[in-house]
Amino acid sequence: MANASLFFQTYLPAGKGKILVEIGSQDVNGSIRQVAPQVAKYIGVDFAEGKGVDIILDDPYTLPFDDNSIDVCVASSVFEHSEMFWLLFLEILRILKPDGLFYLNVPSNGTFHRYPVDCWRFYPDSGKALVTWAKRNNYSPAMLESFVSNQTSDVWNDFVAVFVKEEVHAIKYPNRILQIKKDFYNGVVQNSLQFLNSSSFDEDQKKLIAIKQIIDKQIKVL
Repeated sequence: MANASLFFQTYLPAGKGKILVEIGSQDVNGSIRQVAPQVAKYIGVDFAEGKGVDIILDDPYTLPFDDNSIDVCVASSVFEHSEMFWLLFLEILRILKPDGLFYLNVPSNGTFHRYPVDCWRFYPDSGKALVTWAKRNNYSPAMLESFVSNQTSDVWNDFVAVFVKEEVHAIKYPNRILQIKKDFYNGVVQNSLQFLNSSSFDEDQKKLIAIKQIIDKQIKVL
């Protein structure tokens, strides 16, 4: 929710007249609709009926919108449950306007949680890999930024990425979440080859390493 709020503040500060589609919009543990610009036209799609769902999908890889018709797509905690998320990514690009944005939030770690399946976790290079896949399919997107956010009150580290459908329109979006967000690691901004707050370990691994170091010291004392 916090990551999505920063996305809307950074990339969609007004939102009036914008069409925003959330994929996987069923409100199970809260909805990012709550932090979206209230003046935007918000459409929630999912494959099951439920709170926050405006359109029920017959096919999770076919979105019922015309080509180049949507301003912003968002998907939070969805791609890990999509058996073929790469197909869904292309479908998102299809419906976005040339300067349209896609916000992706997906776990980088965490427990096995089927809904109805749980297939994937995303690492820091995942966003660049999606761009490479799209270019092989005749799209020309750019990843404006990505990062892995720190844990807050639970075990999850979320991978977050922001894409623009056509790279030539990246200039329209000069601001970045990473200009204001501090609690992240392995962040990347467009055209940069280096990670910000680089780390080879996620927070769970860091905790295990710290515990092991404490135990090793105690053993040496004994």
